[in-house]
Amino acid sequence: MRPLLNRAAGVLCLASAALCNANAFDLQGHRGARGMAPENTLAGFRQALAAGVTTLELDVGVTRDGQVVIAHDPRLNPDLTRDASGAWIATPGPALQTLTLAELQRFDVGRLKPGTKYAQSFADQQAADGERVPTLEALFQLVRTSAVPVRFNIETKLSPLTPELAPEPDTFARALLDVVQRHGLAERVTVQSFDWRTLQAVRRLAPALPIAALTARLPSIDNLADPRWTAGLRLQDHGGSVPRLVKALGARTWSPFHGDLTEAQLAEAHALGLKVIPWTVNESERIDRLIGWGVDGLISDHPLRVREVMVHRGLALPAPVSVPAPPR
Repeated sequence: MRPLLNRAAGVLCLASAALCNANAFDLQGHRGARGMAPENTLAGFRQALAAGVTTLELDVGVTRDGQVVIAHDPRLNPDLTRDASGAWIATPGPALQTLTLAELQRFDVGRLKPGTKYAQSFADQQAADGERVPTLEALFQLVRTSAVPVRFNIETKLSPLTPELAPEPDTFARALLDVVQRHGLAERVTVQSFDWRTLQAVRRLAPALPIAALTARLPSIDNLADPRWTAGLRLQDHGGSVPRLVKALGARTWSPFHGDLTEAQLAEAHALGLKVIPWTVNESERIDRLIGWGVDGLISDHPLRVREVMVHRGLALPAPVSVPAPPR
């Protein structure tokens, strides 16, 4: 079990996040803080920073004109997207790769569509009408106004099963790395993906940049059963061990679906030198159990819930940061 940090350590980390970042529990706000504010928007990232997170977790795609934008789905999601007239878009939404940045930013993604399962799941999410799909560059510029060196866990959104919806892995990786390097933020970035081909590309193009291997064994996605997802690596070639497979990729972090993780796998991963940061953990009881097991961090839609458990367990808290909204 992870040794508990005392209250003095917590105060120290609040005073100097940079000093404690290396070994502190990594609280990651999923898609910003989806339980509190619209996902993957600047409003959502401001909410996450105000709540107090170590890392902003986000997703990226690439537009037709090569701009790296923050969005979870390769197509605009009708459950959260309105057109310039205010009407909810139809299914299926247009693919990011078919739109220029100017065309994409005509859409409003600041509110959930009433009556949808998504809206029911996040009934407490505060709308922020007028929010547009932001560029990664805009987020980097926003965070520069804060004094705390928050980290970024950036997921590349592509699939080997639908190659027409995203650039080739190398092209995708180059576009992402260009933005990271132009802003001088490589030391604060991790790249993660279910599609490990982009992770291989990142390792080749920027060997010092850490990568995180996402895994899931769910009806909606099982990227361990199909080597197209794992860049040709096969679980059976590594004794059926997911941690060993992740280690073979060259990842520093394994991010499994939280329901897939066992305590034995966590111990094995740690013995291999891997950090383990499960996703997406929203229930307080499960948060507490995983922290008790000794995970290195959690990805959550509800960072305030994680902070409550961290306080209960004596873990150091990342400092809340107020970032003003840019003028419209």
